Amino acid sequence: MGLFKFTCAIITRALFILVSLAGVGRVTWVKNDHYWFLTILFLPLVFELIITLKRRKGEDYKWFSPPIFLFLISIIPSIWILELHHRQNKARDPQCKNLDSWENVRKVITLNETLGNFTYQSYVKNFKQVLSTVCSNNWILALHQIALILLIVGKWLLPLGGGVTRDELSQLLLIFVGTAADILEFTSETLSDVKENSSQLVYIILAVWTWSMLQFPLHLAVVTSGPSSEGEQGVREASLFTKHSKDIWSIMETLFIQDGPFLVVRLTVMTYFDVFHQMLVFFAIKNFLVVILNLYRMAVIWQDFRPSTSSTGRDVAVQ
Repeated sequence: MGLFKFTCAIITRALFILVSLAGVGRVTWVKNDHYWFLTILFLPLVFELIITLKRRKGEDYKWFSPPIFLFLISIIPSIWILELHHRQNKARDPQCKNLDSWENVRKVITLNETLGNFTYQSYVKNFKQVLSTVCSNNWILALHQIALILLIVGKWLLPLGGGVTRDELSQLLLIFVGTAADILEFTSETLSDVKENSSQLVYIILAVWTWSMLQFPLHLAVVTSGPSSEGEQGVREASLFTKHSKDIWSIMETLFIQDGPFLVVRLTVMTYFDVFHQMLVFFAIKNFLVVILNLYRMAVIWQDFRPSTSSTGRDVAVQ
């Protein structure tokens, strides 16, 4: 089991570094400049791997995942640079192929057959030609998708630690899937609504996207502190946060990290930036319903907690 944990810990971080390296490579490609200094951001992940293998035998932490957090630090700057570059140079982009149909995908792949002499130099040249024909927005979307999928798979591969159960891990992974889908939908749909002269809106969307990605290193909405003894029943009853910590953290994440900020951005897009269409209204209503339902959930928890504390206090007084 120790060898298995050791292997999974190394493979997961290697995948994190590989995807981040692909992002840096793409930045260097589109900017026509040396941006390899961004690889410095990989060093904390390497140091974290060494420390984790030495002190924790590869096991992750209970409420917070350092490798996932450090992966986000290494990949987010590349995505920011690519998004901003694409928005600034969208009109000057050469003719490209969108990977929105099997026919276009086949056209991109079959470009390799145009050369008859398959020397190493010709193969590299033709490979670069194939890569350059793909549109920038497809590259960026692919990087978003791969990063989100890797966050889910990476958390699954990371060795459990700190008393986290497999049941809690399965719940966390299911939450990650839903969260990743919502975040990808937010960035792809909202950024597509940005007008040419609305560069400040791009910064707002990317800032909210970055903020929402911080949900992945945190596991507070699923992982509990463990069962308490029966003698601590009165303490549990006396504390709303202790009794409903998972629900409260889940509500807080929804209100302040995901659906709350998403709703504010979409309302800003519709009112201040004068963008209006059917899908934008639908997703804004969806975010509004999620916010309202979470507030309702908080009210229900509070109302259920008050009678229980009142009855407990009366029982203690009678005794």
